[in-house]
Amino acid sequence: MCARPSPDHRPAQWRCAPRTRLHKLSREATLHRRSRRRTALLLAAAIAAAGPALTACGNDAHPGAAAVVGDQRITVAQLENRVDEVRTAQRAATVDEAQYQQAVAGTGRLTRDTLHSMVLDRVLDRASADAGVRVSRKEIQDFRASLEEQAGGAQALETAWLQQYGVAPQRLDDNLRTEIQAQKLAAALGVDMNTDQGKAAFWQALSKASGELDVDINPRYGTWDVEKSSRADARTPWIREITAAAPRPA
Repeated sequence: MCARPSPDHRPAQWRCAPRTRLHKLSREATLHRRSRRRTALLLAAAIAAAGPALTACGNDAHPGAAAVVGDQRITVAQLENRVDEVRTAQRAATVDEAQYQQAVAGTGRLTRDTLHSMVLDRVLDRASADAGVRVSRKEIQDFRASLEEQAGGAQALETAWLQQYGVAPQRLDDNLRTEIQAQKLAAALGVDMNTDQGKAAFWQALSKASGELDVDINPRYGTWDVEKSSRADARTPWIREITAAAPRPA
């Protein structure tokens, strides 16, 4: 071990001692560095694992909710179920995978649009209640019969609503109800939807109802602004009809 020649006449164990101590110190330093690296890696892994939970706790005031409208919660599960209904209907209405993918591509914002539509329907309910507007089952049936006649049958109407608005067949009556409701609300407010002033008054009533309900949207689905929901290209059926000032059903 200490075979190298020594320039002095000190005992061998003395001459080897400095080298042994240096070797021991170097080994301890290496072990310490490795220990610190392991500790750092463990801390990084722990932070990474805790990150999503900490973020969720910090940003989600209503766990499991896609939106809160007044005292009503629209859960993420309810929203996903609505989206699944549309996707299932789209697949059933297409002849092959390519056509289905084309339909999906045409509704790329389906989840967000569906949630905003669900929220807006509840805001419309509140504004209608404030104005004393009610919609009967007979009104829905009569309106649907009229639309089916125009479309060429029940299936043709369901297909048109699915393709144009992303409405699943089982939700068609609900959508027709809100369309009648919106038209009757405009009448109750005494506004002319053929004028900018009339449209502004209509959306002002919805904005008031939205404020009363204190709408809260989960940030992952965007932000809520009832006035922006009035855009002419909105996929919600009754918005298009109101924007176009469609004739009110009898």
